[in-house]
Amino acid sequence: MKHLSTRKIALAGMIIALCLAVTLLIRLPLVPAVPFLKFDGKDTILAIAGFIFGAGYSLLLTVISSCLEPFFTGNATWVDVVMNIVSTASFVCTAALLYRRWHTKAGAMKALLAGSLCQVAVMTLWNYVVDPFYFHMPREAVVQMLPWIALFNVLKCGLNSGITLFIYKPVVTARRSRGLAPESHPGVSSGKSYAYAGGFVLVTAVLVCLCVAGLI
Repeated sequence: MKHLSTRKIALAGMIIALCLAVTLLIRLPLVPAVPFLKFDGKDTILAIAGFIFGAGYSLLLTVISSCLEPFFTGNATWVDVVMNIVSTASFVCTAALLYRRWHTKAGAMKALLAGSLCQVAVMTLWNYVVDPFYFHMPREAVVQMLPWIALFNVLKCGLNSGITLFIYKPVVTARRSRGLAPESHPGVSSGKSYAYAGGFVLVTAVLVCLCVAGLI
């Protein structure tokens, strides 16, 4: 991200507002064993922004939206803000960096998979280090929670990856028609192929979530 144009700054404001709205409206616990962890869908919006404009842009939006979030939710500490930034950035920035290199449907899937693996690993480590101090509990108890925390992040990444693939092409096509996104690279896959891949990942993730919740 070499510079921010006036148009990109205005678009950043819209994206941040959308992230905050999604965070306020959608708070879904995916794993009953760790109900304090909730899926909000913000990472999907930031991943799409990263795919279109790059990792630097998505990192900037991640930091700003995470810092603003406590003013709207009213129940976050500075530790929550830092964890939020680390969690989102590990997914969206990794995916954006790799997608810029592999600008195809297969590249998008590999980029999102790499971002998912990065987020699961990073957040497992951060929860191992931070949770004993944050929750005032012995580290042994935190270690027992780590498999459930990792499962939550796997499901979260699956949902975010599926939604990102499913809606990325319609979003970027609409942006390009208004001159708000760069033109596509030659040989990029069609929107239908992205939607099929995203739909498969999304349905699979939803079914696993329902199984974990004991609903099916």
